[in-house]
Amino acid sequence: MTSLTGTLALTRFILHRDRVRILIWIVSIIVLAALTAVGIKGLFSTQAALDQTATATQHNAAAIAFNGPAQGLNTVGGQVAFQFGAGGMVLVALMSFFMVGRLTRGEEEAGRLELVRSLPVGIHANTLAVVLTVAAMDVGVGVLTAAVLIAQGLSAAGSVVFGVSFILAGLFFAGVALVVAQVTENTRVVYGVAGAVLGAAYLLRAVGDIGDGTVSWFSPIGVAQKARPFAGERWRPFLVLVGLTVLLVAAAATLAVRRDLGAGLVAARPGRPAAAPSLGHPLGLAVRLQRGSLLGWGAGVLVIGLAYGWIGPTVDTFIGQNKALAEVLAGAGGGSLTDKYFAASFRIMALLATGFAIQSALRVRSEETSMRAESVLATPVSRWRFAASHLTVAFAGSVILLAVAGLATGLAYGVAGGGMQSVPRLGVAALVYAPPMWIMVGLAIALDGLVPRWVGASWAILGACVVVAFLGAILHLPRWLQDLSPYERVPQVPAASLTLLPLLVISAIAASLTLAGVSDGNWRGW
Repeated sequence: MTSLTGTLALTRFILHRDRVRILIWIVSIIVLAALTAVGIKGLFSTQAALDQTATATQHNAAAIAFNGPAQGLNTVGGQVAFQFGAGGMVLVALMSFFMVGRLTRGEEEAGRLELVRSLPVGIHANTLAVVLTVAAMDVGVGVLTAAVLIAQGLSAAGSVVFGVSFILAGLFFAGVALVVAQVTENTRVVYGVAGAVLGAAYLLRAVGDIGDGTVSWFSPIGVAQKARPFAGERWRPFLVLVGLTVLLVAAAATLAVRRDLGAGLVAARPGRPAAAPSLGHPLGLAVRLQRGSLLGWGAGVLVIGLAYGWIGPTVDTFIGQNKALAEVLAGAGGGSLTDKYFAASFRIMALLATGFAIQSALRVRSEETSMRAESVLATPVSRWRFAASHLTVAFAGSVILLAVAGLATGLAYGVAGGGMQSVPRLGVAALVYAPPMWIMVGLAIALDGLVPRWVGASWAILGACVVVAFLGAILHLPRWLQDLSPYERVPQVPAASLTLLPLLVISAIAASLTLAGVSDGNWRGW
């Protein structure tokens, strides 16, 4: 038996077991790429519109920091790379390191890998099977994205370079996660460290792109964008990513043989001799379990809010000169272009923060399936109190994230020249999206309680809401279809006046769905 014995069997097993998750990741990213291309073509229907936008963007430091270098913006392909390049690579990176963490450290924590290794399986077989699986996912995303763009009439060379940038970005972050999985014993630490590396890469790219581009070479995202898809393609930057990925995978393989199964190279720190009093209550325990996730999502919306706020003072000039962009914001109310821009920005940040809300609500399910809930319910804690503790974090966390988004946007807008008096106004405006986030929490918990096999549909519904928010106007979707999204039913503050009735109705629906999910007669398995 060699160190790779059983690799192909394990690869087939992973592909079969996680086929739905794999398919959802790949299809979601490809659909977003396709919709971006369709949206750009609809938004900039003439060369004059492209030239006008390219001229305005060349001197917009905030837009460059958010999206990437202004390359080939007078072409549809260049606009697609600008609008979706950095964001798409972030999605592929998230897909890669989430899958690596789940299939490596997650399997060890659950004890399943120990059972597998008791069979005639080599020491590196599972790691190589994970690498093959994630690499196949990255290649699938890259190849199909390139094919979709070519089908939209974009240049083949630019499309291929764009797709390869996705592949190599995903492989790099898969390598990062593989290394971290050898060092730590905790899956959440793998996600946290890989996420921190991703955040640092995005920040370094932003700093470099605003400057002379030198700092961007220290970011894998920045290096990938230096291949210049649709703007005079260059392949040499990809060699840097290939070399770094090979080093990371080799390092992970070397470290894997220097630790025991289930352990990490760095031993976990012992906990406090006595637990904090708050951990004696279900809510305190739920807060402790989810605070890291809340802080991570909070940091994300904080950065995005600062970026949106910083762009704010330039909106009237940047969007006012482009009739196509102004049309997209036309449905946000009757206020100024700047107010419409902020209303649209808060909707986008609310959709992003809903990822935390759904994840937090489904923590009830993960605690049950991992058998940790049994230890809590063995104490004088009812199942209602247990569920309510995690749902309280989901509902309250939604409000906290929106408050962070609103205040960050207002502060950045004030510092950039918009006036500090806008801080409380924008801070309150963001909170109108709390009821739509709550309805997604209620939907997730209702699916979990009533039809648990379909609980993943809550993420698909969120994805549909994202498509409506980003591309509903560009794709000319029917108004009734757009109105199915709860995010489209709330008043578009600050561009429109605040009306309480829609918020109360959505909140009531959210409460009904939540109660249906946690009702005694339908509670899953208890």
